[in-house]
Amino acid sequence: MFAVVRTGGKQYRVAAGDKIVVEKLDGEAGSTVTLGDVLLAGEGSELKATDGLTVSAEIIAQAKGEKVIVFKKRRRHNYRRKNGHRQQHTILKITAIGAAEAKKATKAKAKKADAPEAAEGEAPAAEA
Repeated sequence: MFAVVRTGGKQYRVAAGDKIVVEKLDGEAGSTVTLGDVLLAGEGSELKATDGLTVSAEIIAQAKGEKVIVFKKRRRHNYRRKNGHRQQHTILKITAIGAAEAKKATKAKAKKADAPEAAEGEAPAAEA
């Protein structure tokens, strides 16, 4: 399954297991982030609905990009300015694509469904 997500003003096509370099995101290396702005999702040539779809990723590292030299000059005016810049980046590893909220809700419903059955099974044993 693949998804197109938007972060930092850019769009990325991702799949589970991919590593991408995005604009700086808050978080330490090893922490998990959720990218909620999913524009498109699909599997093969089939497209899927993106309502409530999220992409979870793990931060691998916070890094700096290549140095960019900014040089300004005006001819015949003795004006020269040299400046450098290194952009902050975050390296992400995509762990899963899916509706995380729906998965959590399903697990919670399963636990609630198991609990009353166990309680009903224990009640007759307590009476006997």
